[in-house]
Amino acid sequence: MIQNKSNLKLTNWELVSVNPSEKIWNWKDLFCLWGNTIQSIIGFSLIASLYIVYELNISVVFFGTLTASLLVVFLSNLIGKPSQKHGIPFPVFLRVSMGIVGAKYVAILRGLVALFMFGVQSFFLSKSFGYLIRMSLFSFDNSFLDKEIFAYFYFGLNIIDWLSFLLAISLQIYLFRKNQKFTKFFINFSAVFVYIGLILFCVIIASTNLLDVTNTLKELTVLDNIISKSNIAPFFSVFGTMFAYFSIVLVNFGDFSRFVKNENELKKGNLSLILNLILFSMFAVFIVVGADIILNQNLPNTERIFVSPTDIIGKFDNIFLSIVVLFFILFATASTNLITNFIPSQYSLINFFPSKLSATSSGLIIGIMSFFIGVLWLPIFSQIGALSIVDTTGAFFGPIFGIVVADYYIIKKKVIINKDIFSSSETSSYYFSGGWHIKAIYSLIIAFVFSASTIWNFDLRFLQSYSWLLGASVGFIIYYLLSKK
Repeated sequence: MIQNKSNLKLTNWELVSVNPSEKIWNWKDLFCLWGNTIQSIIGFSLIASLYIVYELNISVVFFGTLTASLLVVFLSNLIGKPSQKHGIPFPVFLRVSMGIVGAKYVAILRGLVALFMFGVQSFFLSKSFGYLIRMSLFSFDNSFLDKEIFAYFYFGLNIIDWLSFLLAISLQIYLFRKNQKFTKFFINFSAVFVYIGLILFCVIIASTNLLDVTNTLKELTVLDNIISKSNIAPFFSVFGTMFAYFSIVLVNFGDFSRFVKNENELKKGNLSLILNLILFSMFAVFIVVGADIILNQNLPNTERIFVSPTDIIGKFDNIFLSIVVLFFILFATASTNLITNFIPSQYSLINFFPSKLSATSSGLIIGIMSFFIGVLWLPIFSQIGALSIVDTTGAFFGPIFGIVVADYYIIKKKVIINKDIFSSSETSSYYFSGGWHIKAIYSLIIAFVFSASTIWNFDLRFLQSYSWLLGASVGFIIYYLLSKK
């Protein structure tokens, strides 16, 4: 059969429904996915700070993080089910609610944010490569780094920094542009590898001063009554902070759930987020407390506590230990970058140019653009408040989520016409008005105003951790009301 030429504009090998035989992910793979999501320097520092630095009731922290993770599990199941059932990535699923043209532009918002953050995260990833190179050179000849060649800086980077950044970008693009089987392998390997690293670090700490560490942990883990008026505000603060951390992966979770075998595996895998959060929290707190004791810091003096893995390692006078830990940090950072930034930007770019881009070509585009983003981070982007622009654009994500969930579960009654998703015919169910679903776009804009107001309006900044939920709720309600008319 000769395929309609217009249909080719919406079709791409990376976007078509996954063959059932290619759905090879199970709950263990999702366990590793969620593990990768939290196994970052930011995740480590955030959890350690909540439990130690901010001097919060530990019961409040625990139940706040637990409640946030339960909500993430619930929402992941909602957004993951359509993609799992139909085998389609997030940008294609968007066509059902936004229209075949509208979906291109809405999805590219997520893609551009992800692409920008891929460049920024790659820049910070390159710092670990730089540390490794410097330590290797120092161990070879401790006067080597004093040579004149290392004193020249371009865009705030010297020759080692440039080499490290090129290595970080090139290695990621080379690995990430491979097929989903390799992606699955990398995610699984990285999650297990990092957990092994955390266990080894805990063993080193335990073998050094287990008694003091245990006694300090006992003092920290006194469980107080959580049900009191004084704990309400801290509880919601912890809840909002932890939810905001995980929310970035929610809207495009379908990019991963499309490969899951069945809905049961999806639900079990998402539930594993809670286990990941508990395990990682235990490791983070133990390591921070143990390192504090070994380094003879003063734990009650929270201003002196190191909660970042790189800061902790920097204080240990052990090159071998530092190199080993940096390798673990490299894997943790790279895998997080893959999940939260590379894959969303890749699918969004391919969806925007389906007839022109492949997995390889889109990966190269991401690599080139992220290179310039990373290079310009220090001299330009970090100075002009680029992250505020990213946060503002990210205010669209919650509304998008609310709209697609309302459309799929309430308006469409969980029915998607597969052939129409890839059809640009005016008779297609998802053609709407010139390829745009105006009601969805109106809902998106209105909900965005509510969500973004927590960023723009200083008086509403206290709600910023809830901007995603606020936007999702408003988007859900507005779209439902407009669609029922």
